[in-house]
Amino acid sequence: MTTILINGDFVDTDQARIGVFDAGIQHGVGLFETMTALVTGGESKIIGLDEHLQRLINSAKELGLVRELHKPALEEAIIATVERAGDPRQRVRLTVTGGDLNLASRGGQKEHEPTVIVAAQPLTQYPQEMYEKGVSVVVADLRVNPLDESQGHKTLNYWMRLRELQKAAAKRASEALVFQITNFLAGACVSNVLLVKNGQIITPIARGEENVVAGSSAPGIVFRSPVLPGITRATLLDWATQDRREIVKRMVSIDDVLAADELMLTNSIFGVLPVVQMETQSIGSGKVGVLTSTMIERWKALTTV
Repeated sequence: MTTILINGDFVDTDQARIGVFDAGIQHGVGLFETMTALVTGGESKIIGLDEHLQRLINSAKELGLVRELHKPALEEAIIATVERAGDPRQRVRLTVTGGDLNLASRGGQKEHEPTVIVAAQPLTQYPQEMYEKGVSVVVADLRVNPLDESQGHKTLNYWMRLRELQKAAAKRASEALVFQITNFLAGACVSNVLLVKNGQIITPIARGEENVVAGSSAPGIVFRSPVLPGITRATLLDWATQDRREIVKRMVSIDDVLAADELMLTNSIFGVLPVVQMETQSIGSGKVGVLTSTMIERWKALTTV
């Protein structure tokens, strides 16, 4: 069952509407977060809820969507929606748009109310074969620009990424790797990318990590990464740190990808997805690697009711 909350009111699916002049429709102005929720014994647990909300709030401030979002109120809205839906495992999407306003005439003169939508529905079950045998990916035609300030944020502008997913599916691939205009890896269409090489975990520098990575910027130049700071990515890196495994955050080339021993995709819905082939070339042995399998099992344990 799908349960929807719009601006604090629960509405039936066939009555779920927002205004035609909402900035999300008129200009694609908005942000979203997608989460996995678990319900057992009447109590709910949303995986990474605080991290998802903080990422959205940070993006809203950086991009000028709204001056302030009240985290406790958003948390309360999400939990209420999940508990009303009641399904044991749920996919929850929080969407915040610019609200019903004309951005061209706003001019910063008037504070406005954003549109806040929470939608909960049964979690998609991915075939077990994808986790046991791995998936293939292709290289997307899309290139992202580090100078585009919207990159590295979960904005509503997902059209080109979804188009690349469609093209990947037509080639019998599950995802498409997206590179920057500089030919360094930015991630995949709807997921982050982690590589394993000689026991190291290698990942592209994400937004917000630029200043802590040596050599990532030159004097007088502000370097902004267009890579999304993924929540599931961060969870896996935390696990790797606990295991005292070396983590390297750097610019990643296509040669790095092809030379990887293991390659995995991460997002908050499918969790950890192993990649065994890119285009026509096998990744590593062409089978799911040991470290990737371990991360899959850890995510499964975290998200099991």
